[in-house]
Amino acid sequence: MTSPCPPLADADWPAEILDLRKGFAGALNVYRTMAHHPALLRAWAPLRQHVVKDSALEAIRSELVILRAAYRMGSAYEWTHHVSRARALGMSDDRILAMRGAPEGEDGLIARAVDALFDQRRLPEALEADLAAILGRDGVFDLIATVGFYSVLGYLLMTYDTPVDDVVTAELADRPLSDPMT
Repeated sequence: MTSPCPPLADADWPAEILDLRKGFAGALNVYRTMAHHPALLRAWAPLRQHVVKDSALEAIRSELVILRAAYRMGSAYEWTHHVSRARALGMSDDRILAMRGAPEGEDGLIARAVDALFDQRRLPEALEADLAAILGRDGVFDLIATVGFYSVLGYLLMTYDTPVDDVVTAELADRPLSDPMT
């Protein structure tokens, strides 16, 4: 398939978002694809800052949410990128792979929450209370926002067949998961 919106090269980057290319937007194919719609990418930046950098979930929990959402969406791009990010945070491959099944403990609670959002489009009252007890209410809001944020990215990535970034492809070729998502 030839994508109508492949990741934009620097030479094709829209002038009105040139400032974003030097930061997060120029670093990954997902944002180079989104750059086809400069106003959306500009509006996306503050939410990305919160969800990716300033979330009440903190890094490990955030990666668990993203891995489960990527798995549920079937987004190989997001799955692969977040395997890399989870490993960089010290997560074992077994823990990463468990997010595709029925993990135990807090990881299982997070997986059930992501599943509820995909399947029921809401968190049932008891599940929300369990999450709030562990994550705090801000953490519950951020979990919901993270699932929504990465769902939108997944829709864009899969619609425009965005390729996994070369550095992540090379990393996983050198150190593949024992059970990769295809």
